[in-house]
Amino acid sequence: MSSGMTNQIELDDPILMHIRPGFARLHPEQTVREALDYVRTNPPEGRIVYFYVVDSSERLCGVVPTRRLLLSAETSKVSEIMIQKVLAIPALATVLDACEFFLLHKLLAFPVIDADRRVLGVVDIELYTEELADLERREESDDLFQLIGVHLSETNRVSAWMSFLGRFPWLLANIGGGILAAFLTGIFEAELQKAVALALFIPVVLALAESVAIQSVSLALQSLHGKRPSFAEILAKLKVEATTGALLGLACAFSVALVATLWLWNPQVSSCLVGGITGGVTCAAVIGVAVPNLLRLLSRDPKVAAGPVALALTDMVTLLIYFLLARFILAA
Repeated sequence: MSSGMTNQIELDDPILMHIRPGFARLHPEQTVREALDYVRTNPPEGRIVYFYVVDSSERLCGVVPTRRLLLSAETSKVSEIMIQKVLAIPALATVLDACEFFLLHKLLAFPVIDADRRVLGVVDIELYTEELADLERREESDDLFQLIGVHLSETNRVSAWMSFLGRFPWLLANIGGGILAAFLTGIFEAELQKAVALALFIPVVLALAESVAIQSVSLALQSLHGKRPSFAEILAKLKVEATTGALLGLACAFSVALVATLWLWNPQVSSCLVGGITGGVTCAAVIGVAVPNLLRLLSRDPKVAAGPVALALTDMVTLLIYFLLARFILAA
């Protein structure tokens, strides 16, 4: 963003606040000649970067770069020269999400669509920089996208105090989780006294669950770029991640239990490890996916909050499964 634009645009703004509704639209049944005549008699507002092809319901069908429209035969149909696979920004995206689209895909404009792929408007690179006016004089457009990255970094640069205020509240989740973990351990002190070996494996049980939780959080954050998930999408992701977590948990559990059996030769402890690690890792995978998606659904920043919250919940659930299973097995 140039200095003039930085004060006007907030990165958390909905992208719908900054779209240009009067975009250059074409229809698939038009010929190139008809399309050019239509554009001349109905000139769109603003700069024409791409021509977007829409049907009678304004649903996105394709895109035609300006050069391709000008150089194609006049008798060709727009449907024949358009690019059908169009990258589009969801209507629920933010300005920051749109910025990531520009940096990742290196295009000069994107259509913004609703859930039915109806085009609501267009956002182009002028949203972030005024240097587009000089694009014709640039030998490589990559310089322009580098400017976006620089401007974005400058916009995100905050004071140490503001950074502290933004991050510390979420670390309280870890503090609270650690204190609750200590209370849980105290509640199940009787089980630990019956089988002291249970305490020896608490670090590895927690470490495995936390590692899987962080993996799931990272994957979830990658999939969240540019869109806000629906409940149906979250449920589908949770089913897949639960299965993955169960497989990871079983593989890890039997590996640790094998070592415990060879070392201690205590079937009760080994059984606790198999159940505790499998259950803990499975829950960790689900939590790691659920937390970022739910935070994004609630318009919170999952990049800062997801990790601490997911780890605190993972520790609680894993210890609870491990100790409850130990109480059941040792009482048998």
